[in-house]
Amino acid sequence: MKFPFTNSSNPECGLYKFDCQAKPYPKIELGGQKYDALVRKSDFFLLSDPELQKHLEKKSCKSFNKKFSFPNSPLISFQIIPNLTLYRCNHSQDIMQKKTDAFFHDFDNYTKCKDFNVYYHHPNKTLGNSSHKISGKLPYQCSIVQLPIPLPTPSKPYASDLFELLSSNILLEWELSKDCHHCLDKGGKCLLSREHKFHCSKGKSKLKMILASVFIGVGLILVSSIVILSIWRRKRGKNGSTQFRRELEVESRYFGFQVPVFSYAELKEATNNFDPSNELGDGGFGTVYYGKLYDGREVAVKCLYEHNCKRMQQFINEIEILTRLRHQNLVSLYGCTSRRSRELLLVYEYIPNGTVADHLNGEGAGEGLLTWPIRMNIAVETASALAYLHASDVIHRDVKTNNILLDDNFRVKVADFGLSRLFPNDVSHISTAPQGTPGYVDPEYHECYQLTDKSDVFSFGVVLIELISSMPAVDITRHKHEINLANLAINRIQRCAFDELIDPSLGFTSDTLVKRMTISVAKLAFRCLQLEKDIRPTMDEVLDILRNIQSGKFQNEKTLDTSASFNLIKSKSVNIPPFSPESDEVALLKKVKFLSSSDSNSEIWISGSTTSTSE
Repeated sequence: MKFPFTNSSNPECGLYKFDCQAKPYPKIELGGQKYDALVRKSDFFLLSDPELQKHLEKKSCKSFNKKFSFPNSPLISFQIIPNLTLYRCNHSQDIMQKKTDAFFHDFDNYTKCKDFNVYYHHPNKTLGNSSHKISGKLPYQCSIVQLPIPLPTPSKPYASDLFELLSSNILLEWELSKDCHHCLDKGGKCLLSREHKFHCSKGKSKLKMILASVFIGVGLILVSSIVILSIWRRKRGKNGSTQFRRELEVESRYFGFQVPVFSYAELKEATNNFDPSNELGDGGFGTVYYGKLYDGREVAVKCLYEHNCKRMQQFINEIEILTRLRHQNLVSLYGCTSRRSRELLLVYEYIPNGTVADHLNGEGAGEGLLTWPIRMNIAVETASALAYLHASDVIHRDVKTNNILLDDNFRVKVADFGLSRLFPNDVSHISTAPQGTPGYVDPEYHECYQLTDKSDVFSFGVVLIELISSMPAVDITRHKHEINLANLAINRIQRCAFDELIDPSLGFTSDTLVKRMTISVAKLAFRCLQLEKDIRPTMDEVLDILRNIQSGKFQNEKTLDTSASFNLIKSKSVNIPPFSPESDEVALLKKVKFLSSSDSNSEIWISGSTTSTSE
């Protein structure tokens, strides 16, 4: 705490007092109203107004009755950043109402309140546009209301709905006046006179300076002692907690890139001690838990299973990729624990609606929420995310429906970049031991150990088949030649037996447009599933085709000539490289026949989760 703020124990040391004993958050009173103090930095606060939060959650018009009043004075000024200016106009007679509407003719408006309308400009429309201001005198029945809005991020842009756009969290910036700064520099105390004018009290300033010098001397001795003690402890081989605290303060640097660092204790509290009831999923590399941070953000916390060199590399790999990428259909990374933490934890934005796999074959499958238009949009948005990754020289390497998350509006967030690789733009491929999830792995990658962006294209082809068929990528209860969905799909598409592949509940037999769209997607998937990578389209091509299908623009719909291209699939057998005995998935693996309907000697490994081998 420093001037002009103080706490209950030292009320004489500042103008505005924090109640640090209040629960669950400290409180501060400003302008006659108490707020929860979520975050305090050197020149701003993140405050919360619980009353406004309740009104916004209920989409109540009482939200627009709120008027923030902060005590600006010759000592200090406050400003909400960012905020939205709204014009609250009471209903009036028809003629006056028409004049009011005309005055705000180029404004957005909210008209569902009983006694008034609200006019405003959405932030997306005002960016870089200075013309969005009122011209002339404000109508007498209108008043100005300024309410806080959150800072937008690539993953969470400004909401279109007014109540979702507004926020009860107030980012409040404060600044002392120049006169007050000069007064404090000279050892004085900033005061306000009865006339509300600035006054600098300089009494006993020399004594204060002498005492300050004494305290500084004592402080230097203490600091020197602490430094010597910390050096001694490091030499004794004990963990350097000072360095850990320093990492927290500077927001950490992992090999040249920045990411916020969370303490293990903070995430333990956020997840309620990693309560099993908060478990969201269990993958090949770690368990994911739901949590809620002190600032109210909902998060997904991934705990890596082992703290070894291999897991550390995956930990660093995911951080490096997600900190350099920003796309609306990629999950956002909020931060992580320190490399010296007792556990390796990654903190992501929480995506509440599960995975595509959940809705296709899991707990949500019976609800029938994934209608064809939603599935079509999932395909487009996933392709958009993958095309962006490839344009950014990144190969995902584990594209599957379990890694495609859905928000409450069924918008896509592609996740899990632990296996992803940065791909230099001056090479044709990367030589690496095959990794990924059986049923999705590119056979040519398995055979030749050469990873390319076309490996993601093959995996995405399997995802497309899942979307149109509602079948899992691997199912050992199917016929031995059709355990792998890619093999089943190729067989049906080659015979043009689309009715045996496409889920009838989507409207395949009852809706002509759905039938044309799903068959077009099946044909595109067939191209993605070609054994030879050079025959497959790029993700940019896939995205263009999907967008055309979505908009009703179909390509030539003649019978698919599969004789030449399918022979490529039937003519090659694939020798799967042995998996590393170090893999933590070996115990889960079973050996079954490979996907080719003509080649019964080829083999593939099947597992319920991602498999990995040493690179």
